[in-house]
Amino acid sequence: QLQFVESGGGLVQPGGSLRLSCAASGFTLDYYAIGWFRQAPGKEHEGVGCMSTSPGLTFYADSVKGRFTFSRDNAKNTVYLQMNSLNPEDTAVYYCVAESDCGKVAAYADFGSWGQGTQVTVSS
Repeated sequence: QLQFVESGGGLVQPGGSLRLSCAASGFTLDYYAIGWFRQAPGKEHEGVGCMSTSPGLTFYADSVKGRFTFSRDNAKNTVYLQMNSLNPEDTAVYYCVAESDCGKVAAYADFGSWGQGTQVTVSS
């Protein structure tokens, strides 16, 4: 299983920003599509989006489009999720996953297992 160490979560006020990091453990990011998911209390895992191995090919859920940005630093074997204009509906545990392509990322919630994630709480 491809594993990440997620970090960067915390408490932020509405309208604020956070940058989450996912450091790959035991594998090289270059060859994988990276997906982000989140799980709010009492809800199912929700796809936030996916960053393909193809340069510039990125997909975002409608709920985060224009506010969230994915990036990767292959030299550091780390991916990032920059979150701006946060609102209370963004409160969740955030996870990253790696698959061969974004199609498989989209199906991940049906069969995948989850790491520890990082908690994001948006509250005044």
